[in-house]
Amino acid sequence: MHDIEPYYSWRNLYIADEDERSPFYGREYSEFEFTGQVYNYLIHPQWDYIGSETLYLKILFADYEKGFSIIEFIGEWNDCLYNDVMYLYRNVIEFLLEQGIHKFILIGENVLNFHYSDDDYYQEWFDELGDGWIVCLNFRDHVIKEFENGHLDYYMAMGGRFDNLPWRTVLPQKLFLIVDQMISKRLNP
Repeated sequence: MHDIEPYYSWRNLYIADEDERSPFYGREYSEFEFTGQVYNYLIHPQWDYIGSETLYLKILFADYEKGFSIIEFIGEWNDCLYNDVMYLYRNVIEFLLEQGIHKFILIGENVLNFHYSDDDYYQEWFDELGDGWIVCLNFRDHVIKEFENGHLDYYMAMGGRFDNLPWRTVLPQKLFLIVDQMISKRLNP
């Protein structure tokens, strides 16, 4: 897992640790010292620690004018043992909501498992969105099934056309337009 880096081709457009409105503003990274880990597996030092023992992320892009953010994840999303959604919500999402972000694209190709506990933080997040949304892109099938078993698909759009979206082939603004159109069609068939 140590060689899986967060997507870096948009760094010329956005860098979270250089964005004064980001929860990771001013953070410094090492290219050589591996301190983060998921269980016994070291992860690349570019991933951001959010307080969770098993889930790390990287804000790949934020557009405050259009109110959206693209966040990539790695690890195990474990609400049952570690309450990962609490760390995500309290340490990242609340901060972004206060900055006007209300549309979230979550990329989960590197999320290995999901373990459900309850939906309190998902509901709180959903209630704060106004006309916004949360979309899960490219999560593994078994992770989506676990999300659905916990009825989290009520709060987050996932599956179907969101499963294999080639997001790396477009710029973040174009990805947002594609996802926004997809979610609009889903909500207004």
